[in-house]
Amino acid sequence: MRSSRVLFALIALLGAGTQAQQPAQNWTRQSLSQLRSWVSAAPDDALPRPDNSALERAIAGGNPAEVDQAASDLALRLAQMHLLGASSAAERAGWGIADTDRSIDLRGQLAVALAAGRIDDFFAGQRPQHPDYAVLRDAYRAETDPAKRQVIAHNMERWRWMPLALGPDYLLVNTAAFEAVRWRGGQRLGTWRVITGKVSSPTPVFSAMVTGVNLNPWWNVPNNIVRESVGSLIRRSPATARARGYVWSGGSVRQKPGPQNALGRMKLVMPNRYSVYLHDTPSRDLFEREERAFSHGCVRVGDALGLAENLLQGTRTRAEIDAIVASNRSVTISLAQPVPVYIAYFTAGTKADGTFAMFPDIYGRDKRMAQLARAGLADCSSGRARA
Repeated sequence: MRSSRVLFALIALLGAGTQAQQPAQNWTRQSLSQLRSWVSAAPDDALPRPDNSALERAIAGGNPAEVDQAASDLALRLAQMHLLGASSAAERAGWGIADTDRSIDLRGQLAVALAAGRIDDFFAGQRPQHPDYAVLRDAYRAETDPAKRQVIAHNMERWRWMPLALGPDYLLVNTAAFEAVRWRGGQRLGTWRVITGKVSSPTPVFSAMVTGVNLNPWWNVPNNIVRESVGSLIRRSPATARARGYVWSGGSVRQKPGPQNALGRMKLVMPNRYSVYLHDTPSRDLFEREERAFSHGCVRVGDALGLAENLLQGTRTRAEIDAIVASNRSVTISLAQPVPVYIAYFTAGTKADGTFAMFPDIYGRDKRMAQLARAGLADCSSGRARA
């Protein structure tokens, strides 16, 4: 499957800029049959079945050029749903992971697939390739409870919002499951418990690039936390604030590295517009709780030094990491290769053993999606276009 996608992408790339000169698609009886099968099977992926009436009219009319046009239009519409999802912009609001798949040349890939007689591979190649999606798809088909089916459908759709190619080596944080997983070659390389944002300060959905590990980090205290707690501590008891490592000047507050530092002993270097990071914490007792939404938005990692060791394999040994931590010096170590990190939200997915699981909708995003989807259907039924 992966080799098929690479083949289609390569040939489409070589043909980029020549779409106007491409010959007719020349749909055969077999390829039309395969297209009809994929249209009928769209609900198995929790997608709406696209309207194929234009294709059926063209076939009944017997004009090959009209059949080619209608079939290609239908195939591209269905492929785009598999690749990008079928949700409105309102349903996707707050999903900050870059929508890079819109640049994929589906028309070029379709031409290659038709020429090679590989329509099935063309459609299958647009589905999310992550192992969790396959588990969700099986669970969706087997589930009989309408409410649970809807939750699974929401999460299948979220996978379509993820990049098709996540990379050979990446971190995936699922804030709903309170875990971070390092994936490599389609396999779990390690799993860590995490603490995520409170309902009042939810962890955003976004992606970034991890370029290094900061051991014994300084903490630049955000203004909202200064207003909420640290500022009052400084005013009320400056000596206590200094004992806890806080230093302040010109309205800004920082906290020195050390055992009391709110970032603990490790922070990942992962620049992003939210100023949200994966880091350690001195409050490790909270990791024993089942639901762990306690932070101001950042992702606190259980066994954070274990994650640092995992990311720095081949660069620093655990003994070297521990020696730096013991020194209380703030040291940043670059990764041998940057690693993408995806901070996502899946209320249905898999456990560490790969079996299906559902997680609490801590931020109410499933509920919001369901409400917006119902509103969209109502708009459609009253003749208004869906956003």
